[in-house]
Amino acid sequence: MAIADEKGSAALTMRAVAAPLGVEAMSLYHHVAGREDVLDGMVDVVFGEIDLPPDGMDWKSAMRHRAESARAALRRHPWAVALMDSRSRPGPATLRHHDAVIGALRAGGFSVAMTAHAFSLIDSYLYGFVIQELSLPFNGSAELGEVAGAILDEMPADAYPHLTELATEHALKPGYDHADEFAFGLTLILDALHPDESGRG
Repeated sequence: MAIADEKGSAALTMRAVAAPLGVEAMSLYHHVAGREDVLDGMVDVVFGEIDLPPDGMDWKSAMRHRAESARAALRRHPWAVALMDSRSRPGPATLRHHDAVIGALRAGGFSVAMTAHAFSLIDSYLYGFVIQELSLPFNGSAELGEVAGAILDEMPADAYPHLTELATEHALKPGYDHADEFAFGLTLILDALHPDESGRG
């Protein structure tokens, strides 16, 4: 995971894993079947870092807590977002995580079908936001100011009035934090979701 955190999952070869351990790549095959086995384990560790929806919490608060924890874990491990739901052999932490999310929605009154819809919608937003966030050419307000300022300086005057307005009147205002956009979108989604009127059928 340290290799992937630093260089991305493409750099994760059996040789790259073996080198810091001071062993030959072939010796790893006594412990894992291959690279896919390593990736399975890595994804399971990331799922294990995500807080489960707390027991006794209302479904909306539980989904918010879990989504915020997942976003933090995916930011710590930028390679993981593309792999989270790609594994055909999920590990125990992955299964426990999914079961707990489904259980929190079912306890909140969602039907099986609405639980599937809600889980898919929340994770589509979560993963999409993290991918976009990790791709941005800035990290934090100071860097945003530098990047946006340079773009505005190079743009022809009045050529892009709406973009200029959004940058100057919103993104470059003191106290702006791009993370607030995540909270806004998540609230919108959670407020739009409702348990089935028919209950837990």
